[in-house]
Amino acid sequence: MSQPKSSQPTKAQQQALVHQLVTAIDAHPDDYQAYYDLVVLLTAGQDYEQAEALAMKALGRFETNGRAYDLLTYALGNVYYQAEAYDRAISCYQKIKDTKLQTDAYLMMAQALMAKKDYQHALVWAVTAQEQRPNAADVNLLVADILLALGNNQQAYDFYQKTIQQDPQQGAAYFNAGLTAMVIGKPYADLFAKAKQVDATYYEQHQQQLSDIEAMLADQKDHQQ
Repeated sequence: MSQPKSSQPTKAQQQALVHQLVTAIDAHPDDYQAYYDLVVLLTAGQDYEQAEALAMKALGRFETNGRAYDLLTYALGNVYYQAEAYDRAISCYQKIKDTKLQTDAYLMMAQALMAKKDYQHALVWAVTAQEQRPNAADVNLLVADILLALGNNQQAYDFYQKTIQQDPQQGAAYFNAGLTAMVIGKPYADLFAKAKQVDATYYEQHQQQLSDIEAMLADQKDHQQ
């Protein structure tokens, strides 16, 4: 469930779906799932004000229903996350008590903290989620990305390798495993070749990083000589 998908429906599709869900809510006002779905839809359409207002209204309505309240709080957190109001998002995620939703909330807290460049705290929540889902490629990728941001290249490399084992179609994991391999002195050519093969777009977009690290390593070599 974690982060809402960034792919957006067309305006016409959005309006049709909104109408459908509003009709469902009018017909079944005690169905919290319809409120949740509409909040998610409005968030995907970047209509954050309406999404927030609807989530708040639904939270008032389902205040005494623990499962509904947690799901709608999570949805509200995602509204704030997408709107880049990260502190408000984190505040929502911290309130969730439902054990099934908690891991998703930990992941989103880690992503929100990472967006704030608070990598140390992001790592705490990402590792907490990883302990609960040790075989989830997206969780291991997030842990690896945070470790990379912290400069823990060996640990990041290990987590990128885990990610690749769990999902061999993760171009970003191959590419970043290659970057960390360069820094820690492991073979990296095959990793970059695989990254280019699996996700050429990601590879092209991040080639500057590759050039920067090559330059940095060459510079270090010159100083050592």
